[in-house]
Amino acid sequence: MNSELQHYDVVIAGAGLVGASLALALSGAGLRIGLLEARRPEPGVRPPGHDDRAIALSAGSRIILQALGLWDRIAPEAAPILRIHVSDRGRFGFAHLDHRREGLQALGHVVPAHVLGDVLLAAVDAAPDLELIAPARLADIRQDEDGVRLHCTEPGPALHARLLVGADGTDSTVRSLLGIAVRHRDYGQSAVIANVRAAFDHGGVAYERFTEQGPLALLPLVDGRCALVWTHPMEAAARRLVQPEADFLADLQAVFGWRLGRFEAVGPRELHPLRRLEAVEAVRPRVALIGNAAHTLHPVAGQGFNLGLRDVAALAELIVEARCREDDPGGPEVTEGYARWRAGDQRRVLAFTELLLRTFASPVPPVRAARDAAMLGLDLCPPVRHLFTRLTTGRLGRLPRLARGMPLRAPQEAAG
Repeated sequence: MNSELQHYDVVIAGAGLVGASLALALSGAGLRIGLLEARRPEPGVRPPGHDDRAIALSAGSRIILQALGLWDRIAPEAAPILRIHVSDRGRFGFAHLDHRREGLQALGHVVPAHVLGDVLLAAVDAAPDLELIAPARLADIRQDEDGVRLHCTEPGPALHARLLVGADGTDSTVRSLLGIAVRHRDYGQSAVIANVRAAFDHGGVAYERFTEQGPLALLPLVDGRCALVWTHPMEAAARRLVQPEADFLADLQAVFGWRLGRFEAVGPRELHPLRRLEAVEAVRPRVALIGNAAHTLHPVAGQGFNLGLRDVAALAELIVEARCREDDPGGPEVTEGYARWRAGDQRRVLAFTELLLRTFASPVPPVRAARDAAMLGLDLCPPVRHLFTRLTTGRLGRLPRLARGMPLRAPQEAAG
């Protein structure tokens, strides 16, 4: 390996959706930023995380992406969620959320992951102060007096960063090399992911239906189809991948019902094993974890990427504020401040996701009656519904500037 040492203010490990978002949030702040990726993106080849899944962006995430100047490029492929219909199969419980009752243009938007990824990577390529370092796989992380030294398995210089950000996903190399423990739960389930076409237009409605096997979500897409996320025990999910299309659609019809008319076609099916993971430590000296590297969630309620984007907004704000003060972007005010700021939101969303799963998985009659009553209460009680909507749309608690639609301060503002 070349002995030359390349110096950066911030190195972000992982150029996926969350890592690229952080790099773009920091662009223009007068920092030298390196974006480390195991595989160099090539035309027509999507890096990990830029696949054909649909991502449900909360109203709060749309505000962040708009503040970053990205939304206009995403919007043509973003289907608005105008209403959400929640139901419990075979039970009386249901709830409706409507954007008009909540005073929002939309409760959220559904965007194909590859569209979001393409927009982010194009913006990274166009930013003169962002350096994509790829292919490069982290092999060693060592602390020194004023930063961390990074060695990669690929040939090239060693890197020195005043702050290292682990944005490298559920199986984070940064987290592993630092020996950060995790709390882990394997749900024993997989999600079957596909796009389906029904006889009726979805009308901007997202459906979340709880069934005996697991949650089923149908999310609106711009071309009139719906993105399906259908949770099963792992063996049953594997069988769904090879099931004849007619049988697959008939079973989906039986579970979902006829609100969208007859299901007419299903696209390619993919399988995603489901697990929950939470890093015991969100930060170490000069290191911060964001997105799935810090917390991986079950897809019920679609909170995963939205939670990671709020990590981005908070960490970027603290880094830029340090830059404005001519302070250390990797110092304890940044890392420890980030951990304190994000702890409440992360715990709240993790607890909410677990509560949904445990409550709707319970076969105990009193629990089933209580959850159905709770759904009806949510539908009929505006204060509770508003609180629930603020939680699920990312507008609860202390919001970063980006989440309020405000730009981050430029360095020259510090002199004002």
